[in-house]
This record gives sequence, structure tokens and C-alpha cells, in this order.
Amino acid sequence: MTPNLRERRSQKRTPIQVPVKVRPKDAEGSEQSALTRDLSSSGIFLYSESAIEPGAKLELVVMLPQELGLGSGGWTLCQASVVRVEQSDGKGIGIAATLDRIDQLPELT
Repeated sequence: MTPNLRERRSQKRTPIQVPVKVRPKDAEGSEQSALTRDLSSSGIFLYSESAIEPGAKLELVVMLPQELGLGSGGWTLCQASVVRVEQSDGKGIGIAATLDRIDQLPELT
């Protein structure tokens, strides 16, 4: 890594693969399934089958692990903003997004 490049993340990412449901916020579009590569309390990187434009607002339903330090973990509804989109070999389209809001979803019994 060159000395000019510096880390822009505010939190350490945890490499973890969990399923995510992705839906464009305030736009026509269908829900799609994705898979995380890594996540933190402030950001997520996931692989999707279709591209989403940088700057797009998303709603994500994801199972957050307890080790992230966001309470007890569990199913969450996240509001996210796409910051980067990249092609990846055989895994779909890579999408990096900031997590703007995280709401714990109630457990169903």
C-alpha cells in the first residue's frame, strides 16, 4: 500500500457472510437478495446481482452478529447510502455503502 492512501473507514470491518434483503428506498424497484462480504457499525460491503448507482439510498434487512457491538445483534432494518460500486469476478456486483441508520427489528415468537 502506498503511503498516500489512507483508510477512510471510521470503524473496523468484520469479514462475515450473511444474507441481506436489499430494496431501493423511495424508488420503484424490487427487493433483491445479496450477501455481505464484510460489515461494521457504520458500513457494509455486499455482493448483488444487479448494479445500484452510487448515491442511491437503500433499505437493508440483515442479521447483524452480536460481535459488532450493536447490542444483542439480530435482525435489523438499515438505511444505507451507496458510496461505491465495483465489478467482481464471479460473485456479482460489489456494493459499498454507509449505514445511515440501524433499527433493531422485533423478534417474532
